[in-house]
Amino acid sequence: MKRLSLKLKLTVLYTFFMALLTCAALAILFSLSNREILSSAQNKLERRVQESVEDVEYRSGRLRLNSDFYSVAKDVYLSLYEEDLYFLYGKIPYGFDQQPELLDGVVRTIRDKEQEWYVYDMSYQMTEEYTVYIRGITSVTDAEESFTVTLRFALILLPLMVLATAVIGYRFTRHTLLPVRRITDTVKKIREDADLSRRIGLTGSLTKAGGSGNDGQEDMKKRAGMRRKERDEIYVLAGTFDDMLSELETAFEREKQFTSDVSHELRTPVSVILAQCNAILAGDSYTNEQKKEIRLIERKARGMSDMISQLLFLSRADQGRQPLNTEEIDLSELTGMIVEEEQMLADEEGRGVRIETQIEPHILAQADETFYIRMLVNLISNALRYSRNGGIVEVSLEKKEGEVIGRVTDHGTGISGEALPHIWERFFRADISRTEAGHSGLGLSMVKWIAEAHGGSVSAESVEGEGSTFTFRFPEKQEKEGK
Repeated sequence: MKRLSLKLKLTVLYTFFMALLTCAALAILFSLSNREILSSAQNKLERRVQESVEDVEYRSGRLRLNSDFYSVAKDVYLSLYEEDLYFLYGKIPYGFDQQPELLDGVVRTIRDKEQEWYVYDMSYQMTEEYTVYIRGITSVTDAEESFTVTLRFALILLPLMVLATAVIGYRFTRHTLLPVRRITDTVKKIREDADLSRRIGLTGSLTKAGGSGNDGQEDMKKRAGMRRKERDEIYVLAGTFDDMLSELETAFEREKQFTSDVSHELRTPVSVILAQCNAILAGDSYTNEQKKEIRLIERKARGMSDMISQLLFLSRADQGRQPLNTEEIDLSELTGMIVEEEQMLADEEGRGVRIETQIEPHILAQADETFYIRMLVNLISNALRYSRNGGIVEVSLEKKEGEVIGRVTDHGTGISGEALPHIWERFFRADISRTEAGHSGLGLSMVKWIAEAHGGSVSAESVEGEGSTFTFRFPEKQEKEGK
């Protein structure tokens, strides 16, 4: 039952209670109907016997019966007896072989073989000295059989009624839950596309982004007034959800704008710091100890400059202002060049880390050369940074099933299972051991955006203490687009 959808659960619940209610109503109805049928049969028997008195006459010492006395009306058989139970006239139903004693004014139930009969006797005094009995007989079994036919017909109709109830209940529940499905679909699309401008729209959208300031407040007041007029709580929920999305979108837009503005404002002072450091280091006015401290300032300022550049990149990407200029590129040749440059940088550090490659030749794809270089440099530099001294970094590139698949593998510290899902988040750092100077926590966010901007994806696998593998996938062919 837990695996069923809410729609099916409500349908089953509705059908169960409707079937239970119908069965209870039918049971009560048939119970009362059975009693009513038997009571009606007794009443008809008594009336028919009482009315038959008019068909019996005693003239000139002889009994004379009207022809109606012999007719079987209302399923009642009439017969005429003397006081000593001597049969005179009338009809006895087939199958009634008994001869019960005469009992005036009492309806009796007589069982004869497999049938039951109602027998009613009424005395009729023809003269002061001559009395006869009129007996009426009707079949209880026949009356019950007609009721049984009705009962069987009802039992045949009951499954059809339950099925009809289930179908109607399902359609009604589905129609009622359509707004919930619409809310769910909207949330899924928002999660897939990261597009907070989407709205459910059940209550009518007044503005796309909800506005800001007084205008935004007025819009939300109007929507709140509209929701009060809506049909049910689901529409109120949808309207409230739309308002929340508007507020979230406004907040994120302000955050993006703040990040962009701050990054722009910080570029100038950091550039000045770097320029002054270079000028000081080029002169001879300072001692070696002082120049050592100035180099430290320069290194930190350069790290800040790189972080600001990354923030500006991501800010423009968030706002859709980061262009993607694709062209057909030999990724095999470009990847080899990037690996050579990174190997030179690794050699300068003197840690003995080597980069081994397995690059399939002549892989062509539509890509932005600058962004591809930035993505691969980030992945390889990360692998070098977290490799052990004298370790190996493996870089591979292959074409498979219409995709270009690249991998960068290190055999270093690795990433814990708890931290792995969060490595694509901005400023996230797995642990203290991975917080080296110059590492801002923005590189993998850039890698993810670049891969997805090319219509591809990037993923990571890691075992803590053994190393990590980052895999990016690009489509082999892609339409040129701006993003």
